[in-house]
Amino acid sequence: MSVRPLILVVGRRATTVSGLRFSATVAAEAVCEAVFADGGEPLVLHGADRGQLPDLSQRLSGFAGVVLPGGSDLDPAHYGQDRHPKTTPDHDEQDALDLAVARAVLEVGLPTLAICRGLQVVNAVCGGTLIQHIPPGPVEHLDALHEVTAVAGSRLAAVVGPQPFTVSSYHHQAVDRVGRGLRVTARAADGCVEALEHTSADLLAVQWHPEDLAATSRQDAALFADLIDRARNRKEVAA
Repeated sequence: MSVRPLILVVGRRATTVSGLRFSATVAAEAVCEAVFADGGEPLVLHGADRGQLPDLSQRLSGFAGVVLPGGSDLDPAHYGQDRHPKTTPDHDEQDALDLAVARAVLEVGLPTLAICRGLQVVNAVCGGTLIQHIPPGPVEHLDALHEVTAVAGSRLAAVVGPQPFTVSSYHHQAVDRVGRGLRVTARAADGCVEALEHTSADLLAVQWHPEDLAATSRQDAALFADLIDRARNRKEVAA
């Protein structure tokens, strides 16, 4: 049996966790299970303080792939905006970690799947901006199911197919200006950007939460299988 490629899942800071006396670094079980189900070995990246972030590229070198998961809002100062009343930024150290991971995976070319906040972080790192609060419209994006369609000829379309499919959506922010080196590869019916790909780095980013339906959705499961395939290929080339 082949050795499972090590997939780094960027940890989320938690003030309290059941059974622990102190704060914790955690990862969504659904994300880890989706990685494991498709043959990867998920390991959580400890959220070291920002003074320890310069060596992040070296820390990531032992992994074959990365999941940059969802979470709370990114502080809009990171993309040059004042805070909207509906924006609730995460911990400053979490922002620093996620931004540093995004820069590192782009620099070293690690196969990456960015999810929800992860997509927004990648867009900000590449110089893009966000709509801080999506106005009411024909598609509900916060805690809802809706359809997305991959752009024909994109990497995403090769993974999930060209037909519209239903996704689990939980976000109130979205891409506004697209960052450098990124291209839009899926949209919802209201035009909301639902996926980005990097034109040179090995990175695919989706605005929805594929871990929610990975056990029942062929398309969502395929996103994790694709990440594991890319990670295996990188590992084999490195060997």
